[in-house]
Amino acid sequence: MTVKLNIKNLGILEHQKAYQLQLEMLKKRIANQIEDTLLIVEHPPVYTIGTSGSRENIRVSSDFLNEAGIKVYETNRGGDITYHGPGQIVIYPILNLKNHKKDLHWLLRSYEEVFIKLLKDFAIDAQRIDGLTGVWVGNEKITAIGVAVRRWVSYHGCAFNLSPNLEHFSYIVPCGITDKGVTSLEKLLGRKVETDQVIELLIKNFKEVFAMEVINYEK
Repeated sequence: MTVKLNIKNLGILEHQKAYQLQLEMLKKRIANQIEDTLLIVEHPPVYTIGTSGSRENIRVSSDFLNEAGIKVYETNRGGDITYHGPGQIVIYPILNLKNHKKDLHWLLRSYEEVFIKLLKDFAIDAQRIDGLTGVWVGNEKITAIGVAVRRWVSYHGCAFNLSPNLEHFSYIVPCGITDKGVTSLEKLLGRKVETDQVIELLIKNFKEVFAMEVINYEK
């Protein structure tokens, strides 16, 4: 069965505003007032802490973060602490899993598959690491994933490192993992890649993995 998908490209939007929009969309999707929706966004610098994380994984002081212009929010997604910022493509899929598969492990593996396929489009061999959520190139993470579900409708999602300031990851213990690094598409390729090109490939692979048909795309 092909499921219908709306896409909204929000551009640059503050994290908390995007979160409030997610909650609005979540409520509407639960009530079947909208179709499945994929939100695409870029955030100003922010650290978000998931349900299994803590502020102990922040390596710098609050004053340092204030001077660097990086905000910190605790959130109800799964996972530990991660960074969002300019040069990172974040997706928040609002999906009714009753129309896909009512299985969170399947959802996480499917998100990973989207980005593994996207990186393959750039001739990059990305993979999973047993016991760790996300997408990796060697021992460096390029896509962080953290989800939440309410009444089998998903929210929160994935953050793909296109060309973010990788130094900002050094101020935290990313995802609470001490023995792995972080990378980006720009770093791996050694060249700049246009955001629109990556978003186009992201949508193509998302549609394929989830067997969906885009019925509307708002920019």
